[in-house]
Amino acid sequence: MATAPRQPRPRTSTREPEEIARRLTAWLGRRLPGAKAVNVAVPESNGMSSETLLFDIEHPEPPVRACALRLAADPSAYTIFPVYDMPRQYRTMRLAAERTGLPVPRVLWLEEDAGPLGAPFFVMERVAGRVPPDVMPYTYEGNWLHEATDGERERLEDASVQVLARLHDGVPTAEASFLELPGEGSPLRRHVDAQRAYYAWVVEGRSPSPLIESAFARLEELWPQREGPTVLNWGDARIGNIIYEQDGFAPAAVLDWEMASLAPREVDLGWTVYLHRFFQDLTEAFGQRGLPDFLRRDRVEARYARLTGHTPRDMEFYTLYAALRHAAVMLRVAYRQIHFGEATEPADPDTLILHHDSLRAMVRGSYWADGS
Repeated sequence: MATAPRQPRPRTSTREPEEIARRLTAWLGRRLPGAKAVNVAVPESNGMSSETLLFDIEHPEPPVRACALRLAADPSAYTIFPVYDMPRQYRTMRLAAERTGLPVPRVLWLEEDAGPLGAPFFVMERVAGRVPPDVMPYTYEGNWLHEATDGERERLEDASVQVLARLHDGVPTAEASFLELPGEGSPLRRHVDAQRAYYAWVVEGRSPSPLIESAFARLEELWPQREGPTVLNWGDARIGNIIYEQDGFAPAAVLDWEMASLAPREVDLGWTVYLHRFFQDLTEAFGQRGLPDFLRRDRVEARYARLTGHTPRDMEFYTLYAALRHAAVMLRVAYRQIHFGEATEPADPDTLILHHDSLRAMVRGSYWADGS
């Protein structure tokens, strides 16, 4: 049976962890006299965007002993996004926690000055548990989620869709107005326009992606007649951004809020559904069965409708939009690998998009033949 090659993780930073640890200890001592940052480590699953450091506070009365730090991306590391607004993330996490009761990690400190660590950052509590892995994907044999029973995965799926339902229903949009995207038109139009601007930034000075541009054109053809209510969107709404209980299947922490915005509910739902399909398609391409009955589009839509009373609409549009957004991010990641000499640039930029076949099928309208 074929297996996916285990390639070195792409470089994400030019910072030295030891130097960051020393500077973090100096900063922490000013916030909590006598405190030290100990056991500082970079997690193996450190994200491709903002950087994460894990550390413990050594102090008689720390607000939280086990902490995580989210640091704006290193500008010299060919960043995934052009702007990293740490105060915006900090504020979003506080709002989501206060209004929904979701297990969003408690945020402790925000540092907007780039001086202490070289970029703005915030510190939050660190929550123990387990995360569905991206590498190798949780759809592959051998990891805890793949080895769980059908009933256990169903509980996890139900709890994960509940996260979206509670978030979308729980936060008044007036209180989340700071997440409104700039521009003109509806929140969905602004969201797509912002994505167009991001894509233009990704390919600046390079050949455009014919596939991504055809996907944008197809979006216009599928544009919803009724866009539906605007809610606070998590942005990176996928199970890989949830810590689940160490010995259970309920969420213990909801992470990664840097893509949060105001948009229709289906933007989050499309992302949740498609990101699972991305891993499932990849798994099947390497000869494994994966988890074909998990996070099916029809099941997610029905479960969300039962929880919220809102029946998702135009999901062909929203899953295509999710696949397009993911393609633009993957293109940027690939160009970063080329920048650091980890890969060579092909003549056809579309080959840098791992899911180019499925995205092309979505553009043609043949991907969701069975609605699942």
